[in-house]
Amino acid sequence: MAPDAAARPTRAELRVAAREQSRAQRRGAAKAATRAALFRVAVPSVAALGVAAAAAITVVQDEAGRVPPQATAADAPDSTAATATKVTAQQAVAAGGDHSQASRGDARQPLTGAQPTDAPTAQPTPPPAQQPKVVMPVAQHGLGELFGAAGTHWANRHTGIDFPVDGGSEVYAVADGTIRTQWNPFYGYMSILKMNDGTEAWFCHLRGYKVRKGPVKQGDLIAFVGSSGNSTGPHLHFEIRPPGSGPVDPLPWFLSNGLDPR
Repeated sequence: MAPDAAARPTRAELRVAAREQSRAQRRGAAKAATRAALFRVAVPSVAALGVAAAAAITVVQDEAGRVPPQATAADAPDSTAATATKVTAQQAVAAGGDHSQASRGDARQPLTGAQPTDAPTAQPTPPPAQQPKVVMPVAQHGLGELFGAAGTHWANRHTGIDFPVDGGSEVYAVADGTIRTQWNPFYGYMSILKMNDGTEAWFCHLRGYKVRKGPVKQGDLIAFVGSSGNSTGPHLHFEIRPPGSGPVDPLPWFLSNGLDPR
């Protein structure tokens, strides 16, 4: 037998090959029909789902792994899974099922337990100590003759309290008010302070005046201690006379205003 004749296929082999080719063609036609059917379904789905959902549609690829001309780059074999995952995540967020990230509103919520509960509370500043309503008429404490004492120096009873201080000692206004001065044969040189409530304070047996007339403030220097009038030596005779009344004991008056002259 000639070599080229031996290489030719036999009739039986040709029939077998023809049957295989026919089967392959039928399989190719069936796959092409399937692809066309899926594409017809996918196109309406794009219109219904929108751009975001269209990225999740899987396009059937041919046997060689090539993307059909109708598919987009997002449908390529190396990005299909990632795109589907992304769309699934977007759908989950839209449905309210994704709690992996906090919203802006959550970020503004106060942190529970982050602030100390036993932080020291700021203490209120205590108010400044109030200045007494009145001040002492002289700087030195201590009393001599008290109110109501009997003696040859007074016609009846002692009408004030005496501060036994040196001659020339300063005498101060015990409160705000108005000063007037006068001479009296018993009280000597005297300053009379009329306070805002009408009460009068008498400063007697003075040596001289600093303020003869006019308004004064609490603590202003108004006169100097002496021994004028019916006096046995330098001292300040001090009286308190409420409005429309005679002299009263100055000691309770001082004590009621937070001062103890003793």
